[in-house]
Amino acid sequence: MAKLPEILKKTVIARSRFFAVEELELQFGNGVRRTYERLRPGSVPAVMVVAMLDADTVLMIREYGAGVHAHELGLPKGSVEADETLEQGALRELQEETGYAARELRMLKTVTLSPGYMGHRLTIVLARDLFPSRLEGDEPEPIEVVPMPLSQLEEWVWREDLTEARSIAALYMVRDILRAEERERHAAHA
Repeated sequence: MAKLPEILKKTVIARSRFFAVEELELQFGNGVRRTYERLRPGSVPAVMVVAMLDADTVLMIREYGAGVHAHELGLPKGSVEADETLEQGALRELQEETGYAARELRMLKTVTLSPGYMGHRLTIVLARDLFPSRLEGDEPEPIEVVPMPLSQLEEWVWREDLTEARSIAALYMVRDILRAEERERHAAHA
C-alpha cells in the first residue's frame, strides 16, 4: 500500500455558511509536490436510511435538491447531531422525513462522496420493523414519501428523478443483503 503524502501546508481559501475550501500543499513519497483543493472535512457524521416497510417495500422520499435544482427521489438522510449516536440520528431523520420509526437498525457501511476533493462520510443504515412515528423536521416544504418495490429496483434506477449515487448504491446493497437472508432461510428449512 502506498504511503500517504505529507501535508506541508493547509490554507482555507474560501468559506461559506456551510463549507470551507481548503488548499493542501502535498509532497508525495517520490518527492513530487502538488497543490490540491478540497471541501474541508467535516467532523459531523451523517446517515442515510434504507427503511423497509415490509419485505419488498422501501420508503423513498422526494425532496428539493438545490445542487441540481430539481425534486429528486432519494433515501432519508441527514447530519447526526452532537448529542446523538448514529442510531439516534438515523431514527430522528427517519421520523422527520417519512413519519416512521424502526425497532431494528443495522449499520451497513460508511461511504464517501468524491474522496478526491471531499471529506464527507455517510453511514448507510438498514431500518426494519417500522411503525408510525412523526417528528417535526426543518424542511421548508413537505417531503413526499414514495414507496418503492425493491423487486423493481432494476426499473427504478433508470428514472430521471432518481440520480443520487449514494441512494442507488444503498438500494443495491440492501437488495443483496435481503436476498442473502432469504437464501439462508430457505437453506435452514431444506
